[in-house]
Amino acid sequence: MQSTFAGIEIGKRSLIAHNVGLTTTGHNLSNASVEGYSRQRVMMSAFDPIYAPELNRENTPGQVGQGVVVESVKRVHDQILEGRIVSQANGKGYWEARDKYLLMVEQVYNEPKDTSLRTRLDEFWEGWQELSLHPEEMAARRTVITRGKTLVDAIHVQYEGLKQVRDMIEDDVTATVRQVNSYLDDISSLNEEIVKVKAMGDNPNDLLDKRDLLVTRLSSVVNISVDNRDPDEYTVTSGGYHLIQGRVVTHLEAESNPLNEGYSSVKWEGSGEETAFSGGKLAGLLELRDVDVKQEIQNLDMMAVNFIDLVNENHRAGYGLNGKSGLDFFTEYPFVNNVAGNYDRNGDGQFDSTYLFRITGSNTLLPQDQIGLEGIMTLSGPKGTIDVPYHPTDTVEDVIKRINMSGSEVVARLNKDGRLQIKASPAFDPANPDFVIRHVEDSGQFLAGYAGILNNPGAAGAYTFDQADAVAVLRGGNLTYGVTPTMHPSAWVEINGALEADPDSIAAGFGINGRPAHSGDGSAALSIARLRNSDIMVGKAPNFDEYFAATVANAGLKGEAASQALKTQELIMKKLSDLKESISGVNIDEELSQMIKFQHGYNAASRFVSEINKMLDTIINRMGV
Repeated sequence: MQSTFAGIEIGKRSLIAHNVGLTTTGHNLSNASVEGYSRQRVMMSAFDPIYAPELNRENTPGQVGQGVVVESVKRVHDQILEGRIVSQANGKGYWEARDKYLLMVEQVYNEPKDTSLRTRLDEFWEGWQELSLHPEEMAARRTVITRGKTLVDAIHVQYEGLKQVRDMIEDDVTATVRQVNSYLDDISSLNEEIVKVKAMGDNPNDLLDKRDLLVTRLSSVVNISVDNRDPDEYTVTSGGYHLIQGRVVTHLEAESNPLNEGYSSVKWEGSGEETAFSGGKLAGLLELRDVDVKQEIQNLDMMAVNFIDLVNENHRAGYGLNGKSGLDFFTEYPFVNNVAGNYDRNGDGQFDSTYLFRITGSNTLLPQDQIGLEGIMTLSGPKGTIDVPYHPTDTVEDVIKRINMSGSEVVARLNKDGRLQIKASPAFDPANPDFVIRHVEDSGQFLAGYAGILNNPGAAGAYTFDQADAVAVLRGGNLTYGVTPTMHPSAWVEINGALEADPDSIAAGFGINGRPAHSGDGSAALSIARLRNSDIMVGKAPNFDEYFAATVANAGLKGEAASQALKTQELIMKKLSDLKESISGVNIDEELSQMIKFQHGYNAASRFVSEINKMLDTIINRMGV
């Protein structure tokens, strides 16, 4: 039969259950503003009845209940929605990084109009134009020097601005790697604690919330996938690699890469294999540093090295008032001192490569002449080589355009003497050096006999940079070549000190038949001024004006795309976060109603215990003698 004190036990269970309910409600209210917190609910059920369905049980009508018990305290949580948030967060992190730093790149270009690089370059051309009209005047010569120096300063400022942005991104990369490792360690520790709590039969709600929050933060940094089907082996992966498996963690490491100017490569700890994240802040930073900003610097270098090369080419051919010739207007710093471009690339003390920036053919060509030849040129490209075909009906101009639009890392033009000139551009692959012609081959006779660059057609007569004395395959005669300049010409370009000391040495005229130009000859100055609108192929832009227009437009479009993509990702994440908040967030009004319910239940249980106590008091103290 039921115990005399069964009522007290029922009341006690009710008091305990409603006390847990009140405590849980208070816990929810206390954490209403805590990020990542999921509200918790007390799951109550009727306690086991006193009689089990057996043959020897008491013959009483029905099963007598024994009150209420708290089965568990669960968090209100949608696991599928959480997975959606984790998978989407990397997009927001990626575009946040791009938007931030692309804005800085735009600011580098958005200088005040009066001090911008383009304005300084326009003033430089105007100075040469003025010198062509007054080649005998010292004031015009000093103007060219002064404007050249201000232009050089503007190039340096723009380079330093881009370099600073790249250095900032590098600092952010190393800090982000440390942040990822910190997240991984914290998640691993939580995994261990969660397994212990679950082994005791409890629900580690607050620990689960903390882990979900850390995983969401981690997903904004690197793209990850989560597998929690095995409660003892909570797994976080990225691109097939295990970041976390239970308590086991695979950290990232940032290692300096000499092939990338010392900027760090992010690798998997232990294996040393380079990571390949497809989303998140870290992927955005690496892409910005090694693609976007690097390309901006390479474009500036391409402009600077072509600018230096072309001005010097015309200036060397001219004469100053004092009869001097063969002087460079800008100081050039070759990457190698060997006149044949030989270089020891692997550092073993022996020449093993040839570093040439420019090769100029020995034959004079006319742009509109049909070549009457057929073949395929093979030129170095971003990945391997690129074939450029030519046909008998093509003009010289057609072939040059085809080279420049081929996507190869070689550009072509006709110089002022009508000779075909090919130049190297910056390399896409960090393993390849910038401004180095790596491969030139022709199955036919265009580069060999017609343009006068190669000695022989076919693979046997191909020029390839990965050997010493590669210039031996180049045609002799009037062919000329220039060795590769020191890295980042935009950082070191300067005016020739000899010209600053003696402006009379500035070449204004070309002269006639090798004789010095007379005092009124401004042909050399005019030739330099005409470079402003000449097709000189600055990278893929035909001239300097189009280079600046394309560079500023490209930076602006990238920034605009990043801004729009970020807004889209923010809207998506806001909708997901709002949906999660509607499911898991703490609603103050709802919690207050729960608190009132549990409070009334607690009061009722207290009253029930008091009544049972009175009944027992009557039986114990007031019955009998």
